[in-house]
Amino acid sequence: ANIFGTEQDRVNCSFYYKKIGACRHGDRCSRKHIKPPFSQTILLPNVYHNPAHDPVCKLTEKELQEGFDAVYEDLYCELAKFGHLLELHVCDNVGDHLIGNVYARYEWETEAQAAVDSCNERWYAGMAATLR
Repeated sequence: ANIFGTEQDRVNCSFYYKKIGACRHGDRCSRKHIKPPFSQTILLPNVYHNPAHDPVCKLTEKELQEGFDAVYEDLYCELAKFGHLLELHVCDNVGDHLIGNVYARYEWETEAQAAVDSCNERWYAGMAATLR
């Protein structure tokens, strides 16, 4: 049986390779983080910063939703320039390895690679974008 990249694999991190491309242990993980050579899915780590996580946030639910919708639309419109987007997910988990991550899945690996090649080292929300 092939256990590569599964939870039974004691060498390779299953969360990193097969599931979400992010590991809660980060550099402290005892397992290898093997990046796939190509994929339909790209990761934009820590892009969305939800103001609701700020203890002094005074925005209403409506304002929070409008802000999120604007960010989502902006990301979707920009990423759709490179091909047919099948899915776009924004993580709102508070775990350091997931918070603010954006996952975009394209129909073809070539579209995903075009997005990575074009958007890497551009700026978004005052930060350098690093797509994977």
